[in-house]
Amino acid sequence: MDFMKKYKWIIGLLILVCLALLVRYGLKFYNKSQQKRIKSEFVFTDLINLGCTSVKNQGASNTCWSYTGNSFLESEMIRMGKKPMEISQIYTARQAYLEKARTFVRLHGGLSMKEGGQLHDVLNTYRKYGAMPRSAYSGLRGKATYNDFRELTPALNTMLKVLVKNKRLTSNWERAYIATMDAYLGEMPAQFNYEGKMYTPRTFADQFIGINPDDYVGLASVTDHSYYKPFVLLVPDNWSFDRFYNVQMEDLTTVIDQALEKGFTVAWTTDVSDPGFSWNYGIAYVPEKSIDQMTANEKDAMFVKPQREKKVSAADRQAAFDNWETTDDHAMHIVGLAKDQQGKEYYRVKNSWGKSNEYRGYLYVSKEFVRFKTLTLIVHKAGLSPDFRLKLGLS
Repeated sequence: MDFMKKYKWIIGLLILVCLALLVRYGLKFYNKSQQKRIKSEFVFTDLINLGCTSVKNQGASNTCWSYTGNSFLESEMIRMGKKPMEISQIYTARQAYLEKARTFVRLHGGLSMKEGGQLHDVLNTYRKYGAMPRSAYSGLRGKATYNDFRELTPALNTMLKVLVKNKRLTSNWERAYIATMDAYLGEMPAQFNYEGKMYTPRTFADQFIGINPDDYVGLASVTDHSYYKPFVLLVPDNWSFDRFYNVQMEDLTTVIDQALEKGFTVAWTTDVSDPGFSWNYGIAYVPEKSIDQMTANEKDAMFVKPQREKKVSAADRQAAFDNWETTDDHAMHIVGLAKDQQGKEYYRVKNSWGKSNEYRGYLYVSKEFVRFKTLTLIVHKAGLSPDFRLKLGLS
């Protein structure tokens, strides 16, 4: 009894801790069981499922454009009857970063130096520098298992800001910039062995991969430029000021449909900050109501089962782009077409965030979402119909 009195405050504290743990983990278990009960009711049936390599994880690096662009090239190799392989995403990224740094310096610092890029950066890098297999250059140091640019990017950007602030360039700034990338990503081999044969990045691109970067076409859709003419899309990640053919909103899905039917996959940049996009559920569509108009039950059901969509106009699309509701924030790879249990069609899209969602790294995106939220497309010109190529003035 004396023991109980002496240590009752300790006993009371232990009881409180136990209660807290019970509440915490009991609620956690309850929430987990609730999640199982509200599992998605979507049922997808593949209509077109084109060849692609396995899902990758870009890690803590904003290099989705390189992962997507190289996944696209890997599918092109499969389409051409070549052996599937993984192209080094980080070789592409670091060569693009060097080109971006040169542009930054030439513009006296007047350029966004974030990690993002556009899909044509992969083609431009391939054209100028070639490519490597990931087995020859992964960009990983030591025991690292995923790319992490959280130190590298600030270090590179600080160097460039100091450089342009000095007003006079030193002759060896590029060597210092490259040395910093080497320190974080490892030095790039001048030659490497792949399947028993020695290559350089140039010979590997030309002899093993064998695509022609000039065969690919970039498309975008805005209302303030002439249709079916090339224009410079003014988004921060288009740091190279490349041009895209301007097409009408309805053309975006028509082009994708025709390409998929011919066996061509499509590289895609889009906005994933939209409320109609859910990575966890693996669904993207355009809700009929805005989020602030939905009831709690409607919000809960958003991605659980097929919903009605809003019909988007070209004016809606342009307004969302102009007021920054649609932003250029992610790239993914369209590799197929499917339908849900109600017969509605969705694109099957390969992502680069690992296999952490409902569909093991893929998601299903409605055609309305693609019309509304597409920034750019890259497709082989042979995937376009003859009439559409004629509209663009392509041979």
